[in-house]
Amino acid sequence: MPSWREFWDSAHSIYVSERHKDVHYRDVAEQLAGFMSHPNARVLDHGSGEAIHADLVAAAAREVLLCDSAASVRASIAARFAGNPKIKVIAPEDVERLPGASLDLIFANSLVQYLTPAELDRLLALWRRLLAPNGVLIVADVIPPHVGALSDGIALIRYAGANGFLGAALVGLGRTALSRYRRLRSELGIARYSEAEFLAKLRAAGFSGERLAKNVEHNPARMTFRARPAPLTS
Repeated sequence: MPSWREFWDSAHSIYVSERHKDVHYRDVAEQLAGFMSHPNARVLDHGSGEAIHADLVAAAAREVLLCDSAASVRASIAARFAGNPKIKVIAPEDVERLPGASLDLIFANSLVQYLTPAELDRLLALWRRLLAPNGVLIVADVIPPHVGALSDGIALIRYAGANGFLGAALVGLGRTALSRYRRLRSELGIARYSEAEFLAKLRAAGFSGERLAKNVEHNPARMTFRARPAPLTS
């Protein structure tokens, strides 16, 4: 049975060009750094991908933990940032061993859609345990039920036009229609949540959450949520 982990651990063409990859990761890193409330923050980017601009986040933090489930991705990140003492690359099982209340900011971008509801519940419980009482959880790029491939394609074209890779995006969209990614989406499915459904998930896991006005990623039809640990009741 194929899996999303196997897909991300192999060569793929999600980014239509090196320009696309660079712009994407720079945008995400700059926004992630903007979510930090103080320069002594300990940050976890869970499902980080290649995170090629994580140094921008590290410059604004005490420590940045980058976690990705794909071993090849972790190896690439570790090699890229081997000389940066603020950046550590860890596996999902390492996240589970982190001390409770040890993180100030947890960031999960474009991750939720690849998780089953039960997997999401387990991660939310883990993040709740790991966050400091005043910590913040950012869950970005959550897909509403009504948003599909057409919305994604239009958003990519607009993003590409604004950032100088429109030609590559048009070619890439045609390639994606025939790609293994599209087949996997059909076979494995993509998780979608309404705003109310996702806020309910956060509450059930012990968070107080809100939807932000702007999504972190380039598709404005998708959603980003900010959540904080709710006080424990006896």
